Amino acid sequence: MRYKFDKSYKAIVIGGSAGSFQGITRILSSLPNDFDLPIIMCLHRLKHVRNGFVEALSIKSVKPVEEPCDKETIKKRKVYLAPANYHLMVELGNTFALSTDEMVNNSRPSIDVSFATAAYVYKSKLIGILLSGANRDGAMGIKKVKEWGGLTVVQDPKECMMPTMPNAALELSPVDYVLTVEGIIEFLNDLHQQINNA
Repeated sequence: MRYKFDKSYKAIVIGGSAGSFQGITRILSSLPNDFDLPIIMCLHRLKHVRNGFVEALSIKSVKPVEEPCDKETIKKRKVYLAPANYHLMVELGNTFALSTDEMVNNSRPSIDVSFATAAYVYKSKLIGILLSGANRDGAMGIKKVKEWGGLTVVQDPKECMMPTMPNAALELSPVDYVLTVEGIIEFLNDLHQQINNA
């Protein structure tokens, strides 16, 4: 195994924008069926198109992709997606909150908002993964994950269709790993094996 995980992680947050769809579908299609940690995804999407995106992700994913409701409890073995035109936040007590507050980085849902709230709740028990994107949303969020002691991963900008987002993250804060999508898949599979063998 390439990676050593020395913490009992509670959740994974994944952010992405332009150019991330292919990468996220490859990741979701490569997860073990019994992958234990909840995966919370904040992906930029057209705010007025509410149908089709979840279905497109679910077709590729080994697990169903769900848009959570406000105050819904976050559960193991689930894959969640921020609903269109709502900020998706993690609250103390392991629940979601949805908000229509002002856009952050011209985005709603904002990756920064999802990452920062998850980082505050889970602290060192969070893994943050930032994929391809055409703006700076997510850079501050991944910095917050790092500041609260979480493990941080950024997609290799050389591989990204739109490297602005991962480059912004790397300029703002050190991260633990810079990986290709295939590297992220290996990382998550190593994580799964080590959790199961703990």
